[in-house]
Amino acid sequence: MSADAREWVWEHSASRGNARLVLLSIADRAGDEQCVSWASLSSLAKRTRASVSTVREAIGRLLEDGELEQLDDLTGPQRSTVYRLPLAAKAAARAAREQEEDTDPASADEAGLPLRISALRRYGIRPREVPESPAKGRKPAGPETGRSRRKPAPRRTGTRHSGMPESGTQNRSEPELNRRYSSSGTAVTPASEWQVDPDTHAWTRQQGHLDRLGEEGLQAADAKWRVHRANFKPRSPGAWAADWRSWIAREHAPGHPNLYALPGKGHAQPAGMTRTEAHQAALLAALEEPTGTE
Repeated sequence: MSADAREWVWEHSASRGNARLVLLSIADRAGDEQCVSWASLSSLAKRTRASVSTVREAIGRLLEDGELEQLDDLTGPQRSTVYRLPLAAKAAARAAREQEEDTDPASADEAGLPLRISALRRYGIRPREVPESPAKGRKPAGPETGRSRRKPAPRRTGTRHSGMPESGTQNRSEPELNRRYSSSGTAVTPASEWQVDPDTHAWTRQQGHLDRLGEEGLQAADAKWRVHRANFKPRSPGAWAADWRSWIAREHAPGHPNLYALPGKGHAQPAGMTRTEAHQAALLAALEEPTGTE
């Protein structure tokens, strides 16, 4: 890989922030002194730790500022977009001409910088295939030149880039996945059909809940959980496992007061008592102390 494009960005580019990171990522893949590179939006988003919309906005600013060109007649590996850093390419060509004694450095700026497509093929860059139908309105690229444009076409619809967010903050503390348990593509079941998996059962041993409740107490807590969750909407197995663990973690050992009684199985709440008073009465009854309501 040529270091001309990358060094030009570090030393001479006026870009800042996300635009500078994107330009450095593109320059890092430049193959030779032509400063031509290829990249996809998803790969740039992953390398810069930015969202796809942020990368697209940064590329738009670079195109407007003239520090980046998009070569529409060329395509990179996996049909990725091909870019050129025109100012970096001119600087590299000017430096090469200054090393030649018999060449006027000012003459090449007027002549332009035609691309050598044959040299770019070694990096996986080739002319874009043009469909036979004339309805597309595209013309095939010439053998040794590439057509560029300053502004990318708006991309409001189309295929989303898998694995990268379409928009959002750039906080590194944010999780890579939006949800731990996703309903899309995951089978859901009611609580009555969910079974304790080996990992969840091992969790009860590691956390000491099996020793605390005992096998019978654990089974009783499981039955109680299923009654309370009977009317819940179906969930994924992972969601039921997390809910079941939370229930077991706060379940009382046998012989201690338990406020999570089965519906219809516990004592009726005395008339005129609030829920807090009922809970206090249950605790006092468990301690065999008078409640004052006998």
